[in-house]
Amino acid sequence: MTIRKLEYALNPGSLALIGASPRPGSLGNTLMQNLRAGGFEGPIWPVNPRYAEIDGVTCHPDIAALPGTPDLAVIATPPQVVPGLLGDLGARGTGAAVIITAGFGRENGLRQAILDAAQPTCLRIVGPNCLGLFVPRIGLNASFAHLTPADGKLAFLSQSGALVGAVLEWAASRKIGFSYMVSMGDMADVDVGDLLDYLAGDIHTRAILLYLETIPNPRKFMSAARSAARAKPVVIVKSGRHAASAKAAATHTGALAGSDVVADAAFRRAGLLRVHELEELFIAAEGLTRQKPLAGDRLTILTNGGGAGVLAVDRLMDLKGRLAELDDDTIATLDGTLPDTWSRANPIDIIGDAGPERYEAALEAALDAPGSDAVLVMNCPTGLTSPTAAAEAVLKVARERQAGNRPLKPILTNWLGADGAEPARDMFAEAGIPTYETPADSVRSFSYLTGYRKAQMELMRTPPSLPRDFSVDTDAARQAMQPARAANRGLLTEPEAKAVLAAYGIATVATEVAENPEEVRRVAGTLLKTEPAVVIKILSEDITHKTDVGGVRLDIASAEIAGDVAEAMAARIAAAAPEARIQGFTVQPMVNRPGAHELIVGVADDEIFGPVILFGAGGTAVEVMDDKAVGLPPLDLLLARELMAETRVARLLESHRGLAGADLDAVAMTLVRISQLIVDCPEIRELDINPLLADAAGVIALDARIRMDGSGAPAAMSRERFAIRPYPSEWETEVELEHDGPLRIRPIRPTDEHYYGTFFDNLEAEDVRLRLFIPQKALSHAFIARFTQIDYARAMAFVAFDRDEETMCGVARFAADPDYTRGEYAVIVRSDLKGKGIGWALMQHLIAYAKAEGLQELHGSVLRENTTMLQMCEELSFEVAADPEDPSVREVVLRLADGG
Repeated sequence: MTIRKLEYALNPGSLALIGASPRPGSLGNTLMQNLRAGGFEGPIWPVNPRYAEIDGVTCHPDIAALPGTPDLAVIATPPQVVPGLLGDLGARGTGAAVIITAGFGRENGLRQAILDAAQPTCLRIVGPNCLGLFVPRIGLNASFAHLTPADGKLAFLSQSGALVGAVLEWAASRKIGFSYMVSMGDMADVDVGDLLDYLAGDIHTRAILLYLETIPNPRKFMSAARSAARAKPVVIVKSGRHAASAKAAATHTGALAGSDVVADAAFRRAGLLRVHELEELFIAAEGLTRQKPLAGDRLTILTNGGGAGVLAVDRLMDLKGRLAELDDDTIATLDGTLPDTWSRANPIDIIGDAGPERYEAALEAALDAPGSDAVLVMNCPTGLTSPTAAAEAVLKVARERQAGNRPLKPILTNWLGADGAEPARDMFAEAGIPTYETPADSVRSFSYLTGYRKAQMELMRTPPSLPRDFSVDTDAARQAMQPARAANRGLLTEPEAKAVLAAYGIATVATEVAENPEEVRRVAGTLLKTEPAVVIKILSEDITHKTDVGGVRLDIASAEIAGDVAEAMAARIAAAAPEARIQGFTVQPMVNRPGAHELIVGVADDEIFGPVILFGAGGTAVEVMDDKAVGLPPLDLLLARELMAETRVARLLESHRGLAGADLDAVAMTLVRISQLIVDCPEIRELDINPLLADAAGVIALDARIRMDGSGAPAAMSRERFAIRPYPSEWETEVELEHDGPLRIRPIRPTDEHYYGTFFDNLEAEDVRLRLFIPQKALSHAFIARFTQIDYARAMAFVAFDRDEETMCGVARFAADPDYTRGEYAVIVRSDLKGKGIGWALMQHLIAYAKAEGLQELHGSVLRENTTMLQMCEELSFEVAADPEDPSVREVVLRLADGG
């Protein structure tokens, strides 16, 4: 479930408190007092068979005795009776319950019991083991907290009830209000993904704060988080950053890809802003809820104290921010209003004796400066001026600009000092202007504003297209894995692993297997006829890292020496690791590429987010170097280049000091090919290419290691482990049109954006109006990105092309509700290609996909005059009915569950 019936919890019209009590200090009494004091206008019905009334309010013995059906039930009873209560509430028609009580473990069976009781009527459960929830807008305080939040535009979702109390105190001191505060507790039913889905479209919420300890449903979380982050800022604190993250693994990647590194990658991919401390969460909330989005990332600093300004600049540089440059006109304006001793640069130092008039004039000039996107105004206490008067000047400028409809860039303030600065901070808080006690906090807040802007841009960027000759051979890869599967081996041999890589277009060193030292001599002798030297490695599925036990020897130029090396290697390993089974040796040419960089590319399986891809500096000291970055598949070329850029070694790969750089495109393409490999062969659980040599000539894998899952689970089931649903290539098809030849139909890709220009050029204005309900063609990047950059877990769009994919002929799509039960569809065909059966083929494919996904229905809105579409709907068995609110529109519905 996602948002189904959440309105009963977050916007109830009536509620019951089960377990209400008149005893002061008890949980039931505290809940009762908070409910009544919050100002909730609907009926509040206490339930407890031991009391006839509580504080003058009639108390009811049980749910059946209630005078009406409560939308929401707040439950504070012993856990053993809760399943029965939920069954009674569901039968009565109640939509949601907040279970305050703890004690619902998997071990005692009560967690499953409450889910079983709620399931028949889809009664939603918040909790159990939670502080409760607040909706200040309707006066709802269904909690046992010590404070009640003010109404505002900030939502806070917390897995910890204790932190809700801390946030309440902070918000009260800053005069910050909330749209919702939800203590999620154990998240037995309603989880963070559900609430993010609800808040993404909530008009009362401007920004969302999250505190999480676990993520119960990663794919739902990623989809919901991405949806919410596209609409508004989402800031997250996740605890447990330093839990045991490196486990014993068959690959370096498995040891390097710690869970918190993966969480970071997941949050970035979803567009979330991650902070690590509660204080940082407060700083982010202050700026994000009180400022409109930035147009750019250039900061102007205005201060009456040069030292404070320098501290702010230092912090800005630490955070990789940009200091705005003052243009000549702005400097000239400031010259006319400031003393000759002013800084004549950014920070704008207006000198320690600056009064309100100087603050006002300087701020006006800073806000008008064309090269600035925000202004940080600072005040250092002196005996010459009044901090309060300076604050009044700032507020005057802001008010006058708003009243006169003049441009007002985001303003942040930092009034240093204690008692003398407090009145000014209160004034800024009252006016909704972010205010901070230190220069560092002020600049960090600005960095969160720029971080949100960057996250929004990254969510909408279009990746470059893959080369036309990009190809993989999945059958060959599976064939290379077959011997290991037949022998019930989870770990592939090095030659088998390299064969898998070769099937996906990754260059490897030819590797031959020798069973014994004598065979090593023979193979080495053959190779040395054309190669200057060879490499000998031990072959054993029981040895994880060969170099650790002396199982690798490089640069051998003699066949006889190669055999001697093999004999010594076998003896040494037999003594050091007698339990290891030795299958033989591998012999391969020695690759000598001076100046090449040793990299690692790998795959690990995170226990929360599933498969992840790792990139970094490789070689024998890979763990010591610890220069790595992790990303979630699937990767495109843009995401691959971003993953590379997060490492230190990426800078070495670029040309510098006259040295040629490595082929960065080849490195990025390797990451994309590995991403495709684990999508196509999801039974691969761990993979290492270490080292991957990279230089100007390209890349080559010198060593490879692959571990498979031995469960034999179908590929479709294995792909469910991916936190981001991969491109569904199995839904690519080709159909034959009756008179016009083949038509290729496939799921849409983000790289398809470039087709839309020609496609829209060939749409008549009337077709645009009938299909898209818009009066004209709107071809901005943001507009098209909404069509091409879809979440395959929530939506689908099929694109029809000619056989060579030169011409985009039409598109059919649906966007599902968060419950993934109903989808709203749309279809459009190029105006010059109508009447050829393209729309019919697209709709049939879309319907087949929706059925396979388990959707219950497709629905849409069609203009009454669009007779062609209405006729096709009837032929496809859609039900057609008039829209009761708009006579010009027809509502069409296809019941998929009924075999439509």
